Amino acid sequence: MFKAKVIIKRRPSILDPQGIAVEKGAFHLGLTNIKETRIGKFIEFTVDTKDKMAAEKEVTEYCNKLLANPIMEDFEFTLENL
Repeated sequence: MFKAKVIIKRRPSILDPQGIAVEKGAFHLGLTNIKETRIGKFIEFTVDTKDKMAAEKEVTEYCNKLLANPIMEDFEFTLENL
């Protein structure tokens, strides 16, 4: 069994309105050195297999088909043995 940790981020060429809003909030709080804020998603789950290659394939398929929008987002993940 493996624990998957997935990070999903908007592609650099895609506008991130949530990041812009948060950055404006930081500016209003006096944090004037904050620049280029990007907001992403962090997802954890377990994969019930002993085969690491099978786990990698399943996590990739899960991300491509459900967790990430392949048009606007990129993802990366790690697997750790449980």
